[in-house]
Amino acid sequence: MNDFTKTFCKRLSKEGYLVLAPDLYDGGIAKDIREAEKLRGKMRRETASRQILDGLDQLKQVTGEPAGLIGFSLGAYWSLWLVEARSEDIAATVLFYGTRGGKYEKTKSAFLGHFAENDPFVSESGRKKLEKTLSSAGRETTFHVYPETHHWFFEKDRPEYRAEAARLAWKRTLDFLRTWSG
Repeated sequence: MNDFTKTFCKRLSKEGYLVLAPDLYDGGIAKDIREAEKLRGKMRRETASRQILDGLDQLKQVTGEPAGLIGFSLGAYWSLWLVEARSEDIAATVLFYGTRGGKYEKTKSAFLGHFAENDPFVSESGRKKLEKTLSSAGRETTFHVYPETHHWFFEKDRPEYRAEAARLAWKRTLDFLRTWSG
């Protein structure tokens, strides 16, 4: 739960959204790729998936409505997992530089994707495949590729941050959430 995540959640809250962000690293914060890989290596899929499902159940108890998801990088991967695992419970899914294979025919979610033009972690072919898979499943799908950006372009605490692209992605995200998740 790094400072970016906390600030992002506060921004969403100020827009009127009830926000829940599970801490899948039990308080661990990576300062670089090596540390992130180490933390991810310690993560147990079963534990993480239970945390995510429990968080969604808590939100549903409060709102009674399908949720909107936003995931960054590995969080985008987990968002795609969740939208497949709990297809009826998700109305809108926003992905920031992350993909995952899957079958999305049962989901009711609409999808918005924000991707970097230059991303060593998300290939163009992977992004296009996901976009095609979601569209072929009949899901409302809009993907944006931001020119001259890199993975983490939205995160202000990263050297890859690009203010103009981040502002546009934020505006598009809010417009999308207002349209699809109320």
